[in-house]
Amino acid sequence: MERLLVLARHGQSEWNLKNLFTGWRDPGLTDRGVEEAVKAGRWLKSEGYGFDVAFTSNLGRAQRTCALMLEEMGLSNIEVLRSEALNERDYGDLSGLNKDDARAKWGADQVHTWRRSYDVAPPGGESLKDTAARVLPYYIETILPRVMSGQRVLVAAHGNSLRALVMVLDHLGPATIAGLEIATGVPLVYRLNDNTTVASKSVLERDIDVS
Repeated sequence: MERLLVLARHGQSEWNLKNLFTGWRDPGLTDRGVEEAVKAGRWLKSEGYGFDVAFTSNLGRAQRTCALMLEEMGLSNIEVLRSEALNERDYGDLSGLNKDDARAKWGADQVHTWRRSYDVAPPGGESLKDTAARVLPYYIETILPRVMSGQRVLVAAHGNSLRALVMVLDHLGPATIAGLEIATGVPLVYRLNDNTTVASKSVLERDIDVS
């Protein structure tokens, strides 16, 4: 039984490019973001991967990334499930602000704490711990049973919703997760044991030639 789980952060968004806090706001992908999503699908196809079902968030940038990846793989007709549980972390009052402007207003240390700590939330927003509190139950109740039944599963989501999931899959503590960055459009490929633990993990690197 394959027990394949692939995680992919959406391609670069317009607000990633502008260095803005995005959260639950819904900017589209840049041209580069579209290219990243297409290449991610191309990488996976070139390595022989396929999927039976895909999961994504309620935000357009993740949904479009998912669609572009599947289209590139010739899998546009598979089941795609969308859930708010996989949305990006809500940045609250920081949403829409330039990160440099936020540092000027609140100080670099405070903004770094809001961005990278495990359990400190920005004003009106979510901490990574809060994000994990909605991502992990959805993973356990909805995504994991599909993987364990032998379905090949793609999850196209966001930097922080995926960080919350990777924290559990890779057994990372709050101090370690603070330094983890998930690159846009680079698939993380997991295979699970029959007890749901990770059997193997690989990262499909950007420099694979799939042109």
